[in-house]
Amino acid sequence: METLYYVSNTRFNFTYSRRKNHAKENEKRLKLIRPALRTLLVSDILVRFCEQIPYAFVVLWCMRVNGITPLQFGVLTTIEMVTAMIIYIPVAYLADRNTKKTFVVITFGFFTLFPLILLFSRTFWLMVIAFIIRGMKEFGEPTRKALIMDLAPEGKKATTFGMYYLIRDVIVSVAAFGGAFLWNASTSIQVFNTLEIGHGLIPFIKSVASPTTNFLTAFGFGVLGTLYFAFFGKDLKQVKEVIK
Repeated sequence: METLYYVSNTRFNFTYSRRKNHAKENEKRLKLIRPALRTLLVSDILVRFCEQIPYAFVVLWCMRVNGITPLQFGVLTTIEMVTAMIIYIPVAYLADRNTKKTFVVITFGFFTLFPLILLFSRTFWLMVIAFIIRGMKEFGEPTRKALIMDLAPEGKKATTFGMYYLIRDVIVSVAAFGGAFLWNASTSIQVFNTLEIGHGLIPFIKSVASPTTNFLTAFGFGVLGTLYFAFFGKDLKQVKEVIK
């Protein structure tokens, strides 16, 4: 019995020690996200909410609501991809010779504009404009990734990059789920029926939830993220000046 107690107690202490060490390691990794990078992260999360809230419903808006054919939607997607490819190289070239913040702000602006323009796009040709804007969101994506590396501490860049994306994607995954509640009332009704609560809110949700609510909410998050980075964001040159 004493041996069994000793073994179990040793295993418990070892497990507790490992968890404590993991907690300390995670705390150290979080500290790698310094203030300038934290500002970019907050802005990026808000802008990704703008992207993900309507993401799964773009095809429904185009095809089910506005009668776009599968072929036409394929053309729209091609236009988006071609637009992104065309701007990648020249923008990366220019960003290396200028401050990166400007390019990131412009990129966030394109993310923000897409759901608003799509909301007013009811024909194929208007949707072409919307999807060109959607492709333009890649305008500063390489620059944003380069800025993350610039703002990450030396010797810890890979770890910082991974931690940045882990934090961002875990939080933004909520937006993808939340978009369904904004699109129409069916998701809320299913949840309420499953949990057997909240049925009194159904009339209100039916009056509020709609594609317009989804797109405008996304637009609102995009505006917040863009303005936050425009006012408080810094690039590497500004950070160095502050340190000096």
